[in-house]
Amino acid sequence: MRSNRLDPGDAEREENRHILTAGFFRYTTRILMTEIPGDLAGWLDFISAQHSHEIELGLVRLRQVANQLGLRPFNCPLITVAGTNGKGSSITALESFYTRAGYHTACYTSPHLTVFNERIRIDGLFVADDELCAAFAEINSARASIPLTYFEFATLAAYVIFLQHERDIILLEVGLGGRLDATNLFPADLALITSIGIDHTAWLGNDREAIGVEKAGIIHEGKIAIISDPEPPQSLLNIAHAKAAKIFSLNQDYRYEIRAADWCWQQEERNALSALPLPGLYGIPQFNNLAGVLMCLAALQKQLPVSDETIRSALPGIKVNGRFQVVATKPQLILDVAHNPDSMELLTENLKALPVSGNTHAVVAMLKDKDIYESLYKIYPSIDFWYVGGLTIARGEATEYLKAVLEKLGPNTHISLFETVEQAWEQASWLAEEKDRVVVFGSFHTVGGIIHALSSSS
Repeated sequence: MRSNRLDPGDAEREENRHILTAGFFRYTTRILMTEIPGDLAGWLDFISAQHSHEIELGLVRLRQVANQLGLRPFNCPLITVAGTNGKGSSITALESFYTRAGYHTACYTSPHLTVFNERIRIDGLFVADDELCAAFAEINSARASIPLTYFEFATLAAYVIFLQHERDIILLEVGLGGRLDATNLFPADLALITSIGIDHTAWLGNDREAIGVEKAGIIHEGKIAIISDPEPPQSLLNIAHAKAAKIFSLNQDYRYEIRAADWCWQQEERNALSALPLPGLYGIPQFNNLAGVLMCLAALQKQLPVSDETIRSALPGIKVNGRFQVVATKPQLILDVAHNPDSMELLTENLKALPVSGNTHAVVAMLKDKDIYESLYKIYPSIDFWYVGGLTIARGEATEYLKAVLEKLGPNTHISLFETVEQAWEQASWLAEEKDRVVVFGSFHTVGGIIHALSSSS
């Protein structure tokens, strides 16, 4: 596959070249879509068609539109979270702690599972359609002929909406990488780096050291950098030190210990939390994430105090849809957005830790740009029956290809193919006995489709 990665020195030159050469696309698109959409669905269709590429990393175009909008840095602490896995869980935990402490939170995450509004939350609540439509209209007017991707439109909409609300803290989840991501438009006061694995290699590089460089891009001069990956790449640490960041690393500057019925967290002897209730999140890596989040709270404690009592009361309720989410029993139904080798390995560990006496039925659909073989290799031994569904988006991998990969992993694999993930889930649920379990995984689109089906059936 041709690499889409840009060297740091080439990034802005590439963006300027694209602005000059994409004129025909912009012209034809604006001719075809001259009417202003009337509802959110229309706007989402519109912003999907305003750039020739789904992904176009870089900040030059974004800064130009931000200047036209009059956007400015926020007058409250900004936390930006980057990482291969664990970003969403960390953001949700931060949002839960600060909201419970009584602060006004503004939160931006991606992608969404069922509705776009999930991406932008104020005080834990989804923003309304009319706010999103107004923000998109303002951005579209300000950008003139500058092309923006779907994600860039969405990120700018979050900035526009946040500035219209009372807020005490801003929480941003990086979309891809970090250095050239739209969430890096304004420098973070605190950068949280979660686990770093191999994903999006065409854009970020083929190894953890190269990917670490991109993630480290959200660390800014003299600001706070908190690392919750227990074995971070050296490239990340080098950049953090070069920027004179205030670095807090897991197992060096803070740590945790899991016990039978509780757990404890410690930064130093005078800053420790003992006998903490177990969280609603499942799996050992989630403790890495939560430990990093507690370090964030400690680092900003003077600006935004959060009491020990607030932390203890919030922990059991911290849950994230699609992260080893058990939604039914007899048969058990588990939803997990695992979509790369590291997250598949975690899903496998969680399945082993929560065994059933019957069979495990897997409902899976994946995207073309993922490491499908290595991902399925991690979980293959834990599955008895496979139900492969198709995705209705262009990035969705063909069911026949997924079948070929599974057959390569094991020639006697029980595989059934379906046009949609919903059909695959219906068949798996029909065949599964009470002692069995059905596990849905492979992408946000896969899990989102089943969540929508579940809500429709109820």
